[in-house]
Amino acid sequence: MGSIESVAAAPEEPGIPMPRIVSGRVGHRRLAPVGHGFVTQAFYVQVPLRSLARQMVGGAWGGWAFGVNRPALLSLQNKDHGDGGPLLDWAAGQLRDHGVTDADGEIWLSTFPRMLGYVFKPVSFWYCERNDGSLSAVIAEVNNTFGDRHVYVLPCGNGYRNGQTLQAEKAFYVSPFFQVDGHYRFRFHWDGASRQTHDLARIEYHRGSGPALITHVSGEAKPLTPAAAVWAWLRYPAFSLGVILRIHWHALLLWRKGLRLVPRPARP
Repeated sequence: MGSIESVAAAPEEPGIPMPRIVSGRVGHRRLAPVGHGFVTQAFYVQVPLRSLARQMVGGAWGGWAFGVNRPALLSLQNKDHGDGGPLLDWAAGQLRDHGVTDADGEIWLSTFPRMLGYVFKPVSFWYCERNDGSLSAVIAEVNNTFGDRHVYVLPCGNGYRNGQTLQAEKAFYVSPFFQVDGHYRFRFHWDGASRQTHDLARIEYHRGSGPALITHVSGEAKPLTPAAAVWAWLRYPAFSLGVILRIHWHALLLWRKGLRLVPRPARP
């Protein structure tokens, strides 16, 4: 096996998936009880965990531009996800605990990377494939600004197709302007096995008779080369910090529109 740096810089080989970078947009539209919305430019990374696990040295992978569990311009760290342990082990445990037994293919982690030592990820998606490349389940890992985390495991079932609705009851305090009630409807456009270029994840939060909030993240994917990592770092030098700042700024705007805070439930 070559050095970590040489592996990270190597082009994607046929049949061996490598990390991707997605350049696109994040959108957030609140429909009730008041209207409010925004769309902002964004980027995120998608990492094939099973493929990378076979190339890791000492639990780390990558080079100076992008790395897993090592310093880089853009990076992923175990401590930023799951229980802080190995990413692949945590994902496999979640699938097992929720009765998903056929996710024996690649597991892709789609998330915002760490930049300048900081990251905040409102939601990360773990796309868990079968051996034939079809989608077996999606793990939605949700974080709030209070340091709490919750996981929704969404089995896809046989015959799942892009755009099909996957549903979960809301069980986690995220926005300080919404109660912990209602349900989420998730829709994805995902085809990792065929090296898709267009990516989409959409979440609708429903309370009562209709959606109260619609969010999406979407963009065009390409290989995460050192040049692509540098481009993202130069275009969005404070992206991770900007995520948390935008959340608080729009919360202030909602408060000025008359919404009042819902008390955060006590931790069990």
